[in-house]
Amino acid sequence: MRLGYDYYRQSATYLAPDLLGKILCRRRDSGISRFRITETECYHGETDTACHASRGKTPRTKALYEQGGIAYIYLCYGIHHLFNVVAGDEGFPEGVLIRGIEGYTGPGRLTKALGIDRNLYGIDLVKSDELWLEDDDYKPNYIATKRIGIDYAEPEDRDRLWRFVVIP
Repeated sequence: MRLGYDYYRQSATYLAPDLLGKILCRRRDSGISRFRITETECYHGETDTACHASRGKTPRTKALYEQGGIAYIYLCYGIHHLFNVVAGDEGFPEGVLIRGIEGYTGPGRLTKALGIDRNLYGIDLVKSDELWLEDDDYKPNYIATKRIGIDYAEPEDRDRLWRFVVIP
């Protein structure tokens, strides 16, 4: 079943672990690919110094301020496109970075494999026929760890256990 707006309007602190086990769907000319999500990270508001919105609303971050259920995609290090699911209510910036799916670990690897780039920035994940998420009620076991790659953030934000990884 495709996830709807009510699901996405929940806080990223809830969605980040709950998205584990959901199915990331991508339609391309070759058909529809479906992959189970295995790793996520939470980014929550302007006070979270690891969140791109910590410096306020910019042309790059405007999608984070929208109502949950759209894609926030950005270019990291000028090389990798990273895909985030915007969460919560309009006006409060929060999102969940999809860090891994079955068969692909690393947020840049998964977007490359699925052809996800900035052309999909702001796409509505509820209505899109190109990129969406589904739920088949699978609930994996997981662990919570510190987020990675955020050395620029304040120590308290670096120490948050907001990275979630499926365990066998």
